[in-house]
Amino acid sequence: MESLSDTDWDVVISGTGLQQSLFALALSRSGKNILHVDPEGYYGEHEAAFSLQEADIWAAKHASLDTTGLFRAAEVTKADTMPSPRAYSLALAPQLIHTRSELLNKLVSSKAFRQVEFQAVGSFFIFQSAPADSDDAKTPTLSRIPSTREDVFLSTAIPVRAKRSLMKFLKFVLDYESEPQAEIWKPRADEPLAGFLGSQFKLDDTLQSYVIALTLSPDGNITVEDGLVAISRHLTSMGVFGAGFAAVYPKWGGLSEVCQVGCRAAAVGGAVYMLGTAITNVAKRDDERTKLDISLSNDMVVKAKTLFCSSKSSPEDGVCLTRITAVVGAALPRLFEPVVDGSPIPSAIVVAFPTGSVSDGDGHATEYPIYAMVHSSDTGECPTGQCIVYLSTISTASSKILLAAALSSLLRSAASEGQATPEVVYKLQYEQRGSKSPSLDVSEDDVVTFGTPVLDLAFRDATLQPVRQAWEKLTGRSGEEADAEFLVFEDREGVTDDDDVFDV
Repeated sequence: MESLSDTDWDVVISGTGLQQSLFALALSRSGKNILHVDPEGYYGEHEAAFSLQEADIWAAKHASLDTTGLFRAAEVTKADTMPSPRAYSLALAPQLIHTRSELLNKLVSSKAFRQVEFQAVGSFFIFQSAPADSDDAKTPTLSRIPSTREDVFLSTAIPVRAKRSLMKFLKFVLDYESEPQAEIWKPRADEPLAGFLGSQFKLDDTLQSYVIALTLSPDGNITVEDGLVAISRHLTSMGVFGAGFAAVYPKWGGLSEVCQVGCRAAAVGGAVYMLGTAITNVAKRDDERTKLDISLSNDMVVKAKTLFCSSKSSPEDGVCLTRITAVVGAALPRLFEPVVDGSPIPSAIVVAFPTGSVSDGDGHATEYPIYAMVHSSDTGECPTGQCIVYLSTISTASSKILLAAALSSLLRSAASEGQATPEVVYKLQYEQRGSKSPSLDVSEDDVVTFGTPVLDLAFRDATLQPVRQAWEKLTGRSGEEADAEFLVFEDREGVTDDDDVFDV
């Protein structure tokens, strides 16, 4: 341990969240002296994955309503009997990754993909509540959202005239960056997408809700420009790695697996890791080589040229989500049916509850959409015969009640015919604060801060920008040289590229 204090560290990284871990991966073959610490005893920080026992401990730590941190109001409820707590891996950040995501490209170019197993994300469903005057026992329902022109053509739920309008929009999106199409939408780029869909393409409220759901917009008020980007990404990702799916999910805990892969690569490259070790103080040194004295919680002081850390507070204009993670005591196989012939059995699906589709006991309807990501046991997050439901919505005074109502409606709608509503055997609920966009604070030359994570349900390519900026700052690379070298590595000796990139 004494040698750590004697070493002149090129960089100290604090936190093993996604951005810091990808930064460590980018530096893994740089030959620099890297010390990577984390105050927690686990990898992943805000993107961690927990066993039930670990989730209980985490919830107790973040139970306070008054905390200024990123997590608050955590609470656990559970059934009387549970399988082994270690049979679970509950993700704090269950983000799907579109197949055309830049993250996948970088995992391939860095050769890190071999250590991550990906599962197919199947259908996107939309929850449709029962009409007030309906006596139909089958309502409410989950309707699959068509994601391709073929889906629209084959749908029996969409009238013929509406199909033509939706087909027109899908064709428009696939070519939205061309000059003729840009002339149509750019003057309205900052307007709400829903209004654009109605006026330009004559989509009714139902079809508008389908399109908005595919954007995974937290507040449902996405702009025309951002909405077109999101829909285009979804449509162009369809079929890239196989029929019937546009996104994948890392097995065994989502992005926490990517975090561990990045840290593992850095460790192989010589980085030193210390979990359960926090930074308690940072002092300037009068030394051109090692500008900082960094005090650690183990009473050690290390010398470093630069410190890269994570923000511990959310910006005032940030986002706050209420989340529920529910372990369901049934597999819900109806949700995980293959979409088309030849497509893999999906391990995850998405259900969107549009604004106003769920009400609390007092008749107050949702102000914002609710999204549910349902994961089968194939994700490795729960035992066979169960599934995990991750629900989220923008926090309001009644958001917890509304999420619980959405969960109950989802389980009733997804249960097999004649089956009782499945039981929730474990539930973790909490609030999480985050940013609206990724950022990197380089206001100080030798202390650089990654911004608070963005709480997207689908990985946003912009998340990689601060990672690249941090890497460029430390390595001095830029322009074409950076393009050629950032997260681009040759195979290590003895390693081949024979294995498939994705196991879906």
